[in-house]
Amino acid sequence: MHIHVAHPDGEAKFWLEPAISLASHTGLSSKELSDAEEIILRHLQEIKNAWYKHFGR
Repeated sequence: MHIHVAHPDGEAKFWLEPAISLASHTGLSSKELSDAEEIILRHLQEIKNAWYKHFGR
């Protein structure tokens, strides 16, 4: 399970399981990546619920 993060300066892919981790990125600063990871963590259950709804379990 993963999520893509889009930003005007670049993009990133984060794995959500077994733990949130950065898979790849282009054009984003360490601060932007850290901010994105914090947002993912705050909304993790909501993101997972949307994933399951879209892709199934």
